[in-house]
Amino acid sequence: MPDRSRPISSAARFGLTEPRAEAELRAAGLWDDHGPVPEHELVLTALSRSPDPDLALRGLARVREADPGTWPELRAELGTNRRLRGRLAAVLGGSSTLADLLAARPAEWRRLDGAGTPADRYTAALLAEVGATGDSPQGPVAAKRGPEAVKALKFAYRGLLLELAADDLGHLVEPELPEFTYEEVASRLSDLAEAALRAALAVAWAENGGATAQERARLTVIAMGKCGGHELNYVSDVDVIFTGEDDLGLATRVASAMMRVATEACFDVDANLRPEGRNGALVRTLDGHLAYYKRWARTWEFQALLKARDIAGDAELGRGYTDAVAPLVWTAADRDNFVVDVQAMRRRVEDHVPSELLERELKLGRGGLRDIEFAVQLLQLVHGRTDETLRRAATVDALAALAAGGYVGRTDALELAESYRFLRTLEHRLQLQRLRRTHLFPADDATDDLRWLARATGIGPDGGRSEAQVLLAEFRRRANRIRRLHEKLFYRPLLEAVSRVPTDQLRLTAKAAEARLAALGYSSPQGALQHIQALTSGVSRRAAIQTALLPVLLDLLGATPDPDGGLLAYRKVSEALAATPWYLRVLRDEGAVVERLAVLLGTSKLVPDLVVRAPEVLRLLADPKELTLRDPAEVAASLRNAVRRHGYLGNAVTAARSLRRHELLRVACADLLGFMDVLAVCSALSSVWCAVLEASLAAVDRSEAASAGGHLARIAVIGMGRLGGSELGYGSDADVMFVCEAADGVSDSDALKYAGRVATAVRRLLGSPSQDPPLQVDVDLRPEGRQGPIVRTLESYRAYYRQWSEVWESQALLRARPVAGDDDLGRRFVEMIDPIRYPEGGLADKDVREIRRIKARVDTERLPRGADPTTHTKLGRGGLADVEWTLQLLQLRHGHEHPALRTTSTMDGLAAAVDAGLITAQESAELTQSWLLATRVRNAITLVRGKPSDQLPTQGRELAGVVTALGPDTPGGMSDPGEFLDFYRRTTRRAHAVVEHVFYDD
Repeated sequence: MPDRSRPISSAARFGLTEPRAEAELRAAGLWDDHGPVPEHELVLTALSRSPDPDLALRGLARVREADPGTWPELRAELGTNRRLRGRLAAVLGGSSTLADLLAARPAEWRRLDGAGTPADRYTAALLAEVGATGDSPQGPVAAKRGPEAVKALKFAYRGLLLELAADDLGHLVEPELPEFTYEEVASRLSDLAEAALRAALAVAWAENGGATAQERARLTVIAMGKCGGHELNYVSDVDVIFTGEDDLGLATRVASAMMRVATEACFDVDANLRPEGRNGALVRTLDGHLAYYKRWARTWEFQALLKARDIAGDAELGRGYTDAVAPLVWTAADRDNFVVDVQAMRRRVEDHVPSELLERELKLGRGGLRDIEFAVQLLQLVHGRTDETLRRAATVDALAALAAGGYVGRTDALELAESYRFLRTLEHRLQLQRLRRTHLFPADDATDDLRWLARATGIGPDGGRSEAQVLLAEFRRRANRIRRLHEKLFYRPLLEAVSRVPTDQLRLTAKAAEARLAALGYSSPQGALQHIQALTSGVSRRAAIQTALLPVLLDLLGATPDPDGGLLAYRKVSEALAATPWYLRVLRDEGAVVERLAVLLGTSKLVPDLVVRAPEVLRLLADPKELTLRDPAEVAASLRNAVRRHGYLGNAVTAARSLRRHELLRVACADLLGFMDVLAVCSALSSVWCAVLEASLAAVDRSEAASAGGHLARIAVIGMGRLGGSELGYGSDADVMFVCEAADGVSDSDALKYAGRVATAVRRLLGSPSQDPPLQVDVDLRPEGRQGPIVRTLESYRAYYRQWSEVWESQALLRARPVAGDDDLGRRFVEMIDPIRYPEGGLADKDVREIRRIKARVDTERLPRGADPTTHTKLGRGGLADVEWTLQLLQLRHGHEHPALRTTSTMDGLAAAVDAGLITAQESAELTQSWLLATRVRNAITLVRGKPSDQLPTQGRELAGVVTALGPDTPGGMSDPGEFLDFYRRTTRRAHAVVEHVFYDD
């Protein structure tokens, strides 16, 4: 009677879905009427864990049918031997071709029970199969030849491959079995390929004269590609190059025979990487190889030689070959257009992939293995010229070396290495399935194929997603990440710049380095060497990155007006930011940042100090849009919010100054690099000043109100001068006036005292000494000048201007506009002063004469002693004051009848004067060009010198710096300082002629 205590179970419970599954299980004695036989249930569980349970069961049935007599023994072993059970089930479910091997040679299953053949015994095992003996330098000679040798080698190779695959896959079925890493599997596959080539070479010698022939010819086999790199696939062409000496005809016949035997027995052997490819001689002498590489080789051939390794045949000749070609490999980056050639080769490889397969190609497609390999090899060849630690053949090892040397970020290297292992593992599984060369990831709708590949890779369902969905998502994520990192590293501008520095100049002695620095334009080479040594000394990662950066940076700084100052500034910035983790990473990974930073440091003394205090701006150098497209309203809002977060008044104002520093540096960088025009620069600087005043006023007002028991007055800040016209430069003070109005129920006296304390505190806090450029709030344009009160009420201003105002004050009010504080109060102030600055009926003749008198006095008394009136940007002939006074006189005389003239902007005012018929278009053009030029030059002087100045230098590095600071579109298109100086004088002279005509014309 059958045992009814066990429940009836379906084979589907074990993942067995084929109709014949239960019948095959019954035939094997693993199933009865009630389901799985208890003592054999572990076997069924193992089948269920294999990549394809149905495929594994079919394979097991074929093994049983091929040798029924040993089946009971195998079945019993499977029930008790976990190692055998896991390895056999994994192989049968992971490779139909290895299942064919077990069916053809059933006894091979015993290979899976023992410890297996160590990789260092592969050569001995295969040589023994072909009966190879002898100790000739050319290698042993086989006893077997022809089909007999091929057959013996084929089955021996497949048997060892079976062992290797079982080690690779066994943990998927039995998690307790050891899990081999990708590197271990690839290394053993490479060892097995080497052993097969040695055995095939032994057969080839036997077929071509044996030991006697070995005395007439020398032959060595050089592995290339993945075999050379010790990272071979399960199924791949094995790339080789042959080198021979003496009888080359015999050596060629032996090489051909070796390729034939290895191809028929094991894998395709490809010798097309040899000089001249398939059209070249199969075997060349060492001198022949060297002559070709030195004269004719293309860039990609040196890239291929990076992995060259002698593996079979004459060992001495092989070492001679690798030793001779290595120097050629590690100086290949000196070739013209080397980086561009390698990049073009990668694009050509990708272009050959059909568009419909581009996203599925593991090897050649976008985000595939070649993306990683090309990026790694390019970095190796460029930086490995001087850093021997990078001379690694295996991709993963090379990535680790690049990360250790600081050439690639640690996180980027780790992600690339993990993604490389992931894709190579997928490639291994796909090839192992039928032992066919393939690199094609399953299509999105090939659910069964995706499920098999996921299980073969050890990926299971997760979070409600099936194995197939998890695998597909992971594959897409990895591919996208690889592509992004590939483009970041492979097309890194710095890489091409480094490659342009000759290898011999990367290895200069101290004396040669001094000469090189002097040739680059450094006036103090010894001082520059000290900076270099300070930056690169030690064995830290930071020093390694600096060592890679400096050859390029020195060249870049050499092209700036002040290389010595630029290098000193770079050292100071680097030392100040030594603890900033992203600083060197940005310089290394973003080539544009290095190039732009060199221009900034070698041109400006203002920028380095700001960089130390606002290093975050360096990140913006990678993208001009980030430097230029900041909305002033957004900047102002950020500043106000930052200030508002601080309860302590001193900290609040410090926060305002900090943000102003950030914005000042951002604008300075954009200006120096030619990304902002002069009007945009002035507008941005004015906007920042207004935001600082607004935020600081609000912070002080809150603090004062807390002490006074409430806000006793409404306060508005009126911008005057360049601030009012939104025309501030880097060194401009903020000319302002404070106006207040008493709060409800508060007397004017108390309101004035309150507002006075607020205004005084704002000026004191913003003007207090610090490492930042000063923020001077100038109130000297107020009524009664320095003798008058800092703050007045609106009515007090009204009374003063009605009774006491002088014509120069009306002129100053032309540029008055509210910039901070109470909007309504500011608007009413403007309404109050409009009749004063645009007087009905224009100016009286006596007022015109007074303005002209004051202007003449300014021209003669205000120009600093020793200043050159032809090159003084503010008070010189045709300078800023000339143009502005001319326009302001027109506004005072005609603003009442031409509303368009009622503007605080100089440029808008000149355009309106033309429309009103007050000056000609040509006169306006002359004045406009001169004003813009003087403004740009004034800003450039401040950037170059690091402090405000109105005097244009007339010679030396400072003049060259000013010309450089004016940017790529230097006015007049002149980069020669002398020519530019002539252009400046010519432009301002024409403008001064217009001023003489318009300003003094009645």
